[in-house]
Amino acid sequence: MKVEQHLSELLAAILPHVVFDGWSQTSFDCAVADLKMDPGFAAMLAPRGALDLAVAYHRQGDAQMRAAYQGSSTDSLKIREKITLAVRLRLEAIADKEAVRRATSLFALPQHAGEGAKLIWGTADDIWDVLQDSSRDVNWYSKRATLSAVYGATVLFWLGDESPGHAATWAFLDRRIENVMQIELAKAKIRDNKPLSAALAGPLWLLGKIKAPQMRDDLPGRASKF
Repeated sequence: MKVEQHLSELLAAILPHVVFDGWSQTSFDCAVADLKMDPGFAAMLAPRGALDLAVAYHRQGDAQMRAAYQGSSTDSLKIREKITLAVRLRLEAIADKEAVRRATSLFALPQHAGEGAKLIWGTADDIWDVLQDSSRDVNWYSKRATLSAVYGATVLFWLGDESPGHAATWAFLDRRIENVMQIELAKAKIRDNKPLSAALAGPLWLLGKIKAPQMRDDLPGRASKF
């Protein structure tokens, strides 16, 4: 049996315990016991215990979002509609809202906040990737930063949403995307304003120089605007 399959089994086994004990060592130990798995092997699969399983749970949702999006008909959609669809699919990939609520509490802890921020950024990056984004300048960062904020806010709203079919969440998401599009319109106006663009050219060029080497080496080349 592959390591990935063992990890998947361990993740499935911990979820019933997370509802009561959160993403904790207690939950991890119970999952290991339920599977009659060797504790040493479990520690090899997840060296940080439940924290690693919480990370795996989040990334599992990202993978499910990618698969669902790639299986959707999106050719006729506008970019904002594609982003909305991807975020919605990501939330719909979550099978257990309480597991996410507990993970939100876990990643709010100071010692795990950096990990949580990386996961949200990774989700935003996955969404832009599945939308075939190819920006290689400062826009690569701004797109992901903006979408990270939209996704994070939408998740928090969704956790407290009891409306039928989460209709209130989808309305909230639409408003957040509309806000982002207004920012993009403002950016477009700046680009069209030659005097203002000239005034900003120096600072943006310098920022691009600071960021460019990493982006040239690490980022894929695909195309999209946001």
